[in-house]
Amino acid sequence: MFDSRHYARTIVKENIRSSALGKERPLTVYLPPGYNELLSYPVIYCQDGLEFFNFGRIATQTNYMIMEENVEPPIIVGVEVDKALRSEEYDPTGARFEAYRDFFINELLPGVESRFPVRRSADERILAGDSLGGTVSLHLALDAPQLFRKVIALSGAFYEATQLRLQEETDLSFLELFMAVGLQEQAVEVSRGVYDFLQANRNAARLLTERGAKVSYEEKDGKHLWGFWQNELPSALRLFLG
Repeated sequence: MFDSRHYARTIVKENIRSSALGKERPLTVYLPPGYNELLSYPVIYCQDGLEFFNFGRIATQTNYMIMEENVEPPIIVGVEVDKALRSEEYDPTGARFEAYRDFFINELLPGVESRFPVRRSADERILAGDSLGGTVSLHLALDAPQLFRKVIALSGAFYEATQLRLQEETDLSFLELFMAVGLQEQAVEVSRGVYDFLQANRNAARLLTERGAKVSYEEKDGKHLWGFWQNELPSALRLFLG
């Protein structure tokens, strides 16, 4: 499937200062084959950025799809996570959630857009995340629909707070999501206990659809692991870059 061309990539490492978070946040940025600063590109912002590159193989998979399937080349921004604070920043009930949202909207976006030729339309920004990364991506779109309308959520951790938030919404017709969850995710051990991700995703997909969101939803054999999510990335990329 893959040959040597698919593994060649341009990766840029950046650090962005954040007053909201009180520290710098590292970024890993993928530039597509044939990158030209005079052009403009759709952009994918990945939570757990290093994991998307190292375990999701998003750069290799995107190279392949650009070269072999003629999908539109994107710039991919992997936002590295402070693992010790991940739940506090990604969970909408976390103590640092608002700070992370402020960082993402008011510091990350302007920083990336001043440095790289990414498109600035909400339809050309894609948010991607696994588990709680999918949760924070969805909440960013709910909180800032003028900025974000497309979300990739791989086994999103759609706990009670997220489902309550969705119940409060009346019109989510602006939103488009790719959602995938594994059939073996009915008893996943996470920091808050054992959780049924399969049912939570079913509930979230139903609530989103009832409120007008366009949802591409998949249930497949799989566990709450990158081995499952890596295989779902191509379908998500085709949906939004097709």
